[in-house]
Amino acid sequence: AIIDLFSNGISVTRIQRAFSIGMFGLDKKRKLVPTRWSITAIDNNISLSCLEDIKQFESIDEYRVYKYKNLDNIFIIILSPENWKYECIEAWFPETTWNEKENSPQIMGDYEPYSGRTTYAKIGGSYYSARLAIAEKLKNERRQASALVLREIHPGYILPIGVWNIRESIRAALRIKPTKFNTINEAINFAGKHLTIPCKKWLEKSTLLKQLHYQKKISEYF
Repeated sequence: AIIDLFSNGISVTRIQRAFSIGMFGLDKKRKLVPTRWSITAIDNNISLSCLEDIKQFESIDEYRVYKYKNLDNIFIIILSPENWKYECIEAWFPETTWNEKENSPQIMGDYEPYSGRTTYAKIGGSYYSARLAIAEKLKNERRQASALVLREIHPGYILPIGVWNIRESIRAALRIKPTKFNTINEAINFAGKHLTIPCKKWLEKSTLLKQLHYQKKISEYF
C-alpha cells in the first residue's frame, strides 16, 4: 500500500499520517503507530523500494557537491560515481539538544554498503529521512551513486523539530545545481570550505570517505 500510494503521486507526509492512524494492513491487525515511528517506517520502506531500481542504473560520471543551510544547520551532500553506498554523519555543536555539556562537537553517524544494513541506525530517523531524499533524486535521474551526507547542527537550532526537516532540507539541497569535480579530493576540499569542522575530522569519522579517499580502483592500473 505504501509503495502503491507513493508511485501514484501521494505525498510522503500524507502516507505517514495514514500509516500512523492504522489505515494500512489486514483489518484485524491494524494498529495506531506513534508519529515518529510512522515517519521512519515510511521513509525506510519507500527508499528501499527506490534502491531496488537505482541499483540497476549506471553510475553518475562526476563527483557532485550540494550545499544547503537551514535553521542554523549546514548540510553537505557528496554524490560519487560509484555503486550505491550511503552514509549520514551528524555533528552536534556545544549548547545544542544532544550536546549540552561537552566543549566540542559530538560527531556520530551510520553507514550502509551496497547490500544494505540489518540493524537500526544509531542516529535514528534522520538517517532514513536523508536516504529517502537521495533515493528519490537518483531514481528520477535513473542514475546510481554513493552518497554521503554531512550535517552540522549549530546552537541556533534551539530545539529539534523532527526528522521531516532533514528530509525536506536534503530535498531542497538536491534541487540546487551542484558543483562538480573530477576527483574526490577536489570534492572534499570544496565541501570543507562550507563546513566549520575541518575535513580531517570528517575523514576520521567516515567509513565512506575513507573508502573513496584511500581505496585504489582497478581502473587506475590501466
